Amino acid sequence: MGKIIAVANQKGGVGKTTTSINLAAALAVLEHKTLLVDADPQANATSGVGHDPKTIKTSVYECIIDNVEPRDTILPTDTPNLFLLPAHIDLVGAEIEIINLPSREKMLKAALAKIKNDYDFIILDCSPSLGLITINALTAADSVLIPIQCEYFALEGLGKLLQTVKIVQERLNTDLEMEGILLTMYDGRLNLCNQVVEEVKTHFQDIVFQTIVHRNTKLSEAPSFGKTIIMHDAASRGSLNYLHLAREILQKNKMTRLKQSEKVMNAEEN
Repeated sequence: MGKIIAVANQKGGVGKTTTSINLAAALAVLEHKTLLVDADPQANATSGVGHDPKTIKTSVYECIIDNVEPRDTILPTDTPNLFLLPAHIDLVGAEIEIINLPSREKMLKAALAKIKNDYDFIILDCSPSLGLITINALTAADSVLIPIQCEYFALEGLGKLLQTVKIVQERLNTDLEMEGILLTMYDGRLNLCNQVVEEVKTHFQDIVFQTIVHRNTKLSEAPSFGKTIIMHDAASRGSLNYLHLAREILQKNKMTRLKQSEKVMNAEEN
């Protein structure tokens, strides 16, 4: 059964879509079958892996609203083992259309349940808001990854996001875990960046990833070619950063599974 990771931050410009695309690509090239789900009406993840949102006929919107089969909607990408469940602008209307439905927070979860076993990882690119579609993503996810840029207002709005995560954990998805906080847009030449790194690590300690994503020209230009950073320039610093992040996540999940197995074995012995 695949693990669903929601990449969320209601603050724009923090590297959320960049992280969604390139973490998914890194997991894929490390031989884990991965699905990137574009849950943002801006559809930047869709265009970022080479598909034109204007030509998309069926998307995550149809899967949520019209119960279209997700397997019929998934598209290939030029990154091996990476697949896309695309978005288009119609997703803007989804929040209004489902607002009065009794299971409105769980519609994306129901759609992804049909394909969860087909993939090792499913990465959800959330919209920069705490609206109903993002709540759907958090309800569907096994864990949430939060990108934070190494800039002055790094922690602005983070408290609200964490409060939302807590509410989802209490009311909608008791199994939702914190995958981690990822520091992005790091420039080691700037004292401010180093101060932000220290502040975030002091506040959040063990849930901050060791991997830090550096500012990188190749990383910024890759979406304009419709390519993941690994396919655009595999030797670039941005590519190496996301490969390190993927390995860190894989190692963390391996340790988690081992601990769970030990608990089961101890319970059986007792």
